[in-house]
Amino acid sequence: MSRRPQQQYSFAAPAAAVSSSGRPRQPPPRQGTAFAQPSPPTTLLHSPLQQQQQRRPYAAPLTPSGSPNPSQTSLLIPPGQKGPPSPSSPASPSPKGSVPPHAHAMLAPRAPELKSKTSDSSLRTVPSLGASIADKYSLDYFTTIGAHSGPEPDDFIHNPDPRRDRKNDRGGTIFTQRGVANLGCLVFLTVGLVALFAGYPVITWFMNHPMSTLGAYNLGGTNGSGQVPTMTGNWDLIDKDTPQEAYTIASYQDGSEYELVFSDEFNQDGRTFYPGDDPYWEAVNLHYWGTVDLEWYDPEQITTKDGNLVITLDEKPRDNLNYTGGMMSTWNKFCFTGGLIMVNASMPGSSSVGGLWPAVWTMGNLGRAGYGASLDGMWPYSYDTCDVGTLPNQTRADGTPDAAATGGWEGEPLSYLPGQRLSACTCAEDDALHPGPIKSDGTYKGRSAPEIDIVEMQVEKNIAHASMSAQFAPYDAKYTWDNSSANAIFHSNLFKLNSYRGGIWQETTSGVGLVDQDCFELLTGCYKTYGFDYKPGNDGYITWVYDDAPAWTVMAAGLGPNLDTEIGQRPIPEEPMYIITNLGISKGFSPVEFDELTFPVHFKIDWIRVYQPKDAKNVGCDPDGFPTTPYINQYIEAYTNPNLTTWIDDYGQRFPKNSLLDDCKQ
Repeated sequence: MSRRPQQQYSFAAPAAAVSSSGRPRQPPPRQGTAFAQPSPPTTLLHSPLQQQQQRRPYAAPLTPSGSPNPSQTSLLIPPGQKGPPSPSSPASPSPKGSVPPHAHAMLAPRAPELKSKTSDSSLRTVPSLGASIADKYSLDYFTTIGAHSGPEPDDFIHNPDPRRDRKNDRGGTIFTQRGVANLGCLVFLTVGLVALFAGYPVITWFMNHPMSTLGAYNLGGTNGSGQVPTMTGNWDLIDKDTPQEAYTIASYQDGSEYELVFSDEFNQDGRTFYPGDDPYWEAVNLHYWGTVDLEWYDPEQITTKDGNLVITLDEKPRDNLNYTGGMMSTWNKFCFTGGLIMVNASMPGSSSVGGLWPAVWTMGNLGRAGYGASLDGMWPYSYDTCDVGTLPNQTRADGTPDAAATGGWEGEPLSYLPGQRLSACTCAEDDALHPGPIKSDGTYKGRSAPEIDIVEMQVEKNIAHASMSAQFAPYDAKYTWDNSSANAIFHSNLFKLNSYRGGIWQETTSGVGLVDQDCFELLTGCYKTYGFDYKPGNDGYITWVYDDAPAWTVMAAGLGPNLDTEIGQRPIPEEPMYIITNLGISKGFSPVEFDELTFPVHFKIDWIRVYQPKDAKNVGCDPDGFPTTPYINQYIEAYTNPNLTTWIDDYGQRFPKNSLLDDCKQ
């Protein structure tokens, strides 16, 4: 029989001695060093097999020669057997639990001698290390050694392998087949969870709520003039400072519920409105020559303070003018079509001194207030019919109709307008000159820049009145629209029709009303609300609001076809409208009492809010059916250079061909 491979050696404590009374003695206490003389001494074992035989009831202790000690063969007798097996009968069967004779030979090999550090003795004694676990629980050979003496399946785990261990010490890699599979599974689960709880709701929202550019170039962001706000802060369409109770309001026309779509509470002090400072508002730097104003508009004159927008008019010379004021707007940045706009404001100066011109108003986005070339042939039209109303002076080449040729004040021409630039009569070959859209019958939609004023405050004969009006073209004969009681409805006895109906540059539907004379800067400075609620179209209306109550209403039927001037229906403005506010001074608006005015004066606006019906929200300067952005980009200089006052002479452009004047190719 070949020798079993040499095993590692270890020290084990001997089994506890048993006293004559049958009670186990306590092992002696551990001594100092391993090689100190013990008391009582314990034999130093040479191998694990010898250690096991000292502990096992079925393994006889070995003699120095390696054979079982005959004097202790009784330890080999298993329970129920009368005596030890006969050494001379190796073929006899071994009882269950006994060690067969050949096992003794396996257990007998002599181990190398273990010598002391200080002598050549082959055997030294060490102090008892105490009872082992095998002694404590009387474990048998097969439990502690195993059923066979060959290598076991997990030996490779315990046996050192320098090459393998060196590789493991340097670190492994996760890029194994199993590692990649585990990592891939984790990635798959993570992506799946994110897609389920984040991706799915976002995708569903965008599918149900298509993003709008709001008249800008990018989704929800950059405004129409290519500017990006450089300030951080409250830039949502709805101001975060707007109180929750102001998020809905009842229509002043039919009582239906409107929802807030835009607000600015002006609560952040120190805001500025130079180009690029604000995403919705921009102040202009120009002279408003169209109404012969006496001031220069400068962005420096507009800021926010104490929760108000403050526009200052001062007697400060600027560009050969004696006064400096301010005007700002949301042109091409925020527009709305239909709904209600409300303003809470305190008026400048005094209610008994005339000359100041504070105003809040709206205009169609295809015209920019203060930029004459952009307005030429656009303001104040609101027209979608191809007839004489689109022509210059509202007359044909032969001077007809007579009501237009001589129907103005004192027999003068009714209109000095150059004709509607973007009319329903546009020839198809000039498609590039018209922003569209094209209607189902192949004709173009008439486009323009109409105006609806929220409030213009004027003082005459020491009494302040609010003018609430809308401007239209083409005109009725004598500028007299059908202002019957069915079409001009007054809800308050404070308001009445304005005696001024229009002139060569505009026809107006205007009502004037007596306002609280204390709500001016030099008096109590109280605030009042002003606004209008409107529905666009041929069956629309405009209802003006003062002090949270309807003031008066104009119905679209009052601007219907006029047989005398041979024109058709003028709809309540359908264009996307932007907001303008300003403080100026002009003799063309009301008499100026220079000696009584004190400067500086301040127009204060507490907030501006826009509401729309729940089922008819239309916010943006480039809405479906009324595009403006491509056209503005095509003629951007007209919208950014205030020194260009006319479309043809100054800007060098032409109107699209009109089928009533020109020979269309198609």
